[in-house]
Amino acid sequence: MNDETARIADAEPASAAPETIDQFLCFALYSASLAMTKLYQSRLKPLGLTYPQYLVLLVLWEKDRLTVSDIGARVRLDSGTLSQLLKRLESAGIISRQRDTGHDERRVLISLTEQGRQLQVAAAGVPAEMVSVMDTPCRELGELTTQVATLREKLLKALP
Repeated sequence: MNDETARIADAEPASAAPETIDQFLCFALYSASLAMTKLYQSRLKPLGLTYPQYLVLLVLWEKDRLTVSDIGARVRLDSGTLSQLLKRLESAGIISRQRDTGHDERRVLISLTEQGRQLQVAAAGVPAEMVSVMDTPCRELGELTTQVATLREKLLKALP
């Protein structure tokens, strides 16, 4: 722990306002997210994927044949951004988009193609590489993930 981090940890809760950018939690999260995204990009580029595309594929590898809105809710992307991303994945042959003729024709179902399923195998080592780079025990990473997810949910509840 460096002096700046120690000073932040020792600061009084709520009453002590951050004085420098490094003391703002929002900046720590933002800059860590940028660094993480850059690291992922270096590992995903050889697979022909962007980081947002990888997130969508993670959702589909977990459960295939989802609606666009289901995917959007999971990856927290607006429909305009997600639609363009899905079009690129479809033109690359990684997913297919089909109208839900069985229930509601307005719904579009997204499914992995064989190429999309093969990409899962090719990308299987990416998470382990990222954990290795972070050089942090998996237990600590799990706890941090839980804490950040809890914070995210609190922030989302506070939105107008």
